[in-house]
Amino acid sequence: GNFSQVTEFILQGLSDTRELQVLFFAIFFLAYTMVLLGNLLIIVTVRTDPKLSSPMYFLLCNLSFIDICCTSVTAPRMLVDLLSRRKTIVFEGCIAQLFFLHFAGSSEMFLLTVMAYDRYTAICKPLHYTTIMSRWACWVLVCSCWAGGFLHSITQTLLTIQLPFCGPNTIDNYFCDVQPVIRLACADIYVTEWLMASNSGLISLGCFLVLVTSYMLILVSIRGRLTQGHWKALSTCASHVVVVTLFFVPCIFIYLRPFCTFPFDKYVCVIYTIFSPVMNPLIYTLRNNEVKESMWRLWKCCRV
Repeated sequence: GNFSQVTEFILQGLSDTRELQVLFFAIFFLAYTMVLLGNLLIIVTVRTDPKLSSPMYFLLCNLSFIDICCTSVTAPRMLVDLLSRRKTIVFEGCIAQLFFLHFAGSSEMFLLTVMAYDRYTAICKPLHYTTIMSRWACWVLVCSCWAGGFLHSITQTLLTIQLPFCGPNTIDNYFCDVQPVIRLACADIYVTEWLMASNSGLISLGCFLVLVTSYMLILVSIRGRLTQGHWKALSTCASHVVVVTLFFVPCIFIYLRPFCTFPFDKYVCVIYTIFSPVMNPLIYTLRNNEVKESMWRLWKCCRV
């Protein structure tokens, strides 16, 4: 029958060696702290400074919030497991982690695509920028990103929970993801794996291609007429490209491969679940003078 006998899963984590577990705990605790503090600082800075009211900073504020959500789905559980001898997660908790990870992750993919469109409009259509990227349009685009993320995630979750699980129950990863979970099902998952790859993999690849195309159009449109404003915009785009590469390339590698897994897949997952959210606040603050100046003003106000 189509029912689940498995009540919990065992997470193998990143390593069985105690010394490495302690080292990983120190590294990932520091990384998670940087994600929380860095992105919260960006959110507070953008929300409190009227000078940062442009659509780019509105989208950046939303990106910081999604980064916190996405990392918080996996990092706290991983930190606890690194100090635990028995790394188990109940079936319902595993499905919930899977749902929220894909919800936040796919929403971030869509939002990064919207941010690329924002830069394209600002550079290639500056006279129409305020009309195209109005406050109302920004809210519609952000809400569409969340709605798209929800539809993607609920599809992945429904495809997973309809499978029967009767053992084994060991997941070779540090969190519950679609691919390692469905391979434990007591059923033929040929069609399910193709559906999963078509869903997650093609969304990742499609968003990445749209992003690359938008940046190519920007380069073509300003070729031969670079001004100081264009150089500043290109610097912003360069930081976006770094974020996009760190986030999308590992996702495409993981999710666009049905029927194929590698032992190092879980280490690749660390890039887009932990280190990519760490890089966002560093890139967007260190390479943006307006944000740095706003943070400095916020610091002086707090001291007073």
